[in-house]
Amino acid sequence: MKAAQPSQVAKALAGERRPRAVKGVGAVLHPREVLLGAQAASCGLPVCDHYSGVEARMRKSLQLQAEMIEEFGACVFDVTLDCEDGAPMGGEADHAAMVVALATLASGKARVAVRVHAVGHPAFESDMAVIAGNLADTISHIMLPKVESVDDVIKAERALRAASADHLPLHVLIESPAAVHRVFQIAAHPRVQSISFGLMDFVSAHGGAIPAEGMSSQGQFSHPLVVRAKLEIASACHAYGKVPSHCVVTEFNDLGAIEIAARRAARELGYTRMWSIHPNQIRPILAAFSPSESEIEKATKIIAAADRSNWAPISFEGKLHDRASYRYFWQVLERAHQTGRALPPEAKIYFQTALH
Repeated sequence: MKAAQPSQVAKALAGERRPRAVKGVGAVLHPREVLLGAQAASCGLPVCDHYSGVEARMRKSLQLQAEMIEEFGACVFDVTLDCEDGAPMGGEADHAAMVVALATLASGKARVAVRVHAVGHPAFESDMAVIAGNLADTISHIMLPKVESVDDVIKAERALRAASADHLPLHVLIESPAAVHRVFQIAAHPRVQSISFGLMDFVSAHGGAIPAEGMSSQGQFSHPLVVRAKLEIASACHAYGKVPSHCVVTEFNDLGAIEIAARRAARELGYTRMWSIHPNQIRPILAAFSPSESEIEKATKIIAAADRSNWAPISFEGKLHDRASYRYFWQVLERAHQTGRALPPEAKIYFQTALH
């Protein structure tokens, strides 16, 4: 089949609606508007979320993020500055102030988030007031740890409102069996944008019933209770259009371990995002969550042909495709863009930021 040429809709801003008459239709929409709805993730996030809590490492993380933005032309990983595990006991207020100062140094293209203390911690209210209050227009979201129920989300939402940061999304961390039991209710809350799995706290919450091997790069993919928790979280996220974020690999010097874990998280368990705790883990995560060159090429041809047909069904390589399969192939292109992969011109034009 001859490759289809991109229609005028591809020249519009990503996500922007540009009315024009087309074959009796009142307007042409960007693929996101045509294809993404209740049965697909409502937001696209970088596939890697990099954590650091010590000042020197936080500075290096922000510098690395800026360098990779320059390299890829897009922000391919989030930097989350950590107050929960990063702050020394008794020094929570000073640590929060330092995080605010560091976050303000990030460039306009950067995506910087902050993990605050849990809602039951004495420092939670002050964390939210200082961080959300000072960084409402700077950070991309707040990470809320040790969420046990939707009530914790509601408390955090109230704190955001009190800090005049009502627009900020919440990413939540599920770390106990009870939280896993309630994860569908948590995912349903409109403030929640992403849900992460806290592996080590989850294993510890079982009082020795799960062996320490369950926290390893291999054991976390074989122990039934751990795998079940991961699947519940991924399923809840996909049910409500949220982003499931996979847990850490603590063997940060073992690149083979992170490569295998990231690939299994993406290909077997339905995760579209993963934590990094060392700079060496970022590129393997990007690679594992990126579509292959052949996948990108096929998706480009199908989406261009669908666009040319105004999203009516088409025949491609002897197979019928319609909006159900178009949605899948569009998400391949979005994931390629999020991971900094080179896109063919027919696909790249969908992600342009301006009309010329």
